[in-house]
Amino acid sequence: MFKHLSTFFFHRQSLAVAMVFTAMGILFGSWATLIPFVKQKYALDDAQLGLLLLCMPLGAAGMNPFTTVLINRFGMRNMTLAGLVFMSVIYAMPVSMDYLPLVAISLFLVGISISTTNVSMNTCVTSLEHQYSINIMSTCHGMFSAGLMFGSILASFTQGMKIPPAYHMWLLAISFIFLAFFIRPTVISIHEEKIEKSEGAKFVFPKGALLLMILISLCTNITEGTMADWTAVYMRDVVQTPDYFIGWGLAGYSLCMSVGRFAGDALIPRYGGNTVLRVGGIIAVSGIILAILLPYTITAIIGFALVGAGVSCGAPILYGSSARVPGMAKGAGLATMNTFSMGGFLAGPVLIGFVSESVSLPFAFGLIATLALVWVFLVNKVKLY
Repeated sequence: MFKHLSTFFFHRQSLAVAMVFTAMGILFGSWATLIPFVKQKYALDDAQLGLLLLCMPLGAAGMNPFTTVLINRFGMRNMTLAGLVFMSVIYAMPVSMDYLPLVAISLFLVGISISTTNVSMNTCVTSLEHQYSINIMSTCHGMFSAGLMFGSILASFTQGMKIPPAYHMWLLAISFIFLAFFIRPTVISIHEEKIEKSEGAKFVFPKGALLLMILISLCTNITEGTMADWTAVYMRDVVQTPDYFIGWGLAGYSLCMSVGRFAGDALIPRYGGNTVLRVGGIIAVSGIILAILLPYTITAIIGFALVGAGVSCGAPILYGSSARVPGMAKGAGLATMNTFSMGGFLAGPVLIGFVSESVSLPFAFGLIATLALVWVFLVNKVKLY
């Protein structure tokens, strides 16, 4: 099941792009684990925190129309590297600011950096798959999940050791700037897929198969975004776990997500995207219910780990399928999918904040379980590649 990984890890270009995925995961995992710090620092309730987190999707949504323009102008390789540097610096700002409005502005810029880097690095993966006839999309997303796990555990330990969050994030920023310079020659050597102006990758209003893929993607991405942004808060406020374990719910989620994605490039061709997503939805529902019904440290970690396994192959399947929708310009399906996927990933947690404040966080998580059931139903209505 994991034999394809040997090819991946010895393929320099694939590994270089995967390092960008990993860096994004570490940064996001660290930030997500530090969200309770921001909530406590500014004495925010769940609704106020959700409103603050809205700044990220606003930045991403505002940048999405320009992302493919920048990629066509400067190239996917240059934008991947520039995105990594910009993202690394910007991610350090929200926990470094002393005024809430500056935190909001910083998160808006984080959303911009995520959107740009996400489309650029996924375009590089698609190019490598075409050039070398290999399947690496799921594995690259697995590297993001592995980074998410490492970042959440690392931030948990630094929080337990009372190391200021700003020190933690700026050290990561400096490290990833050096990484960008280190992998630059390899990333630049990737074949640049030129997109003719007449068939440029631009946002199109989704319909047919693409619309169904996007609806499924909204369900999976809202689930992912909620787990990323609210797991640490759930562990602290509902489970009431010690500081050292605040990030372990997210770590368990990320571990099983990374394992699922590493196996995905073998599982998806063998069983098909539809079957893998259908089974994943059932597993995700089981995990959320476990975390809600048994809100203890161990059971919550296991529950969130099951959710990670359930959603693990969602993004690789849906990103890959959207890029292959018949009758669409090259890159248009992927660009459109990214617009809605990032919106679900980043805006979903905002809605969870308002529901949590109105009712409770466990109730809000129950709504996420319902979304998992929705994608199990929808996956039967579209062919996934």
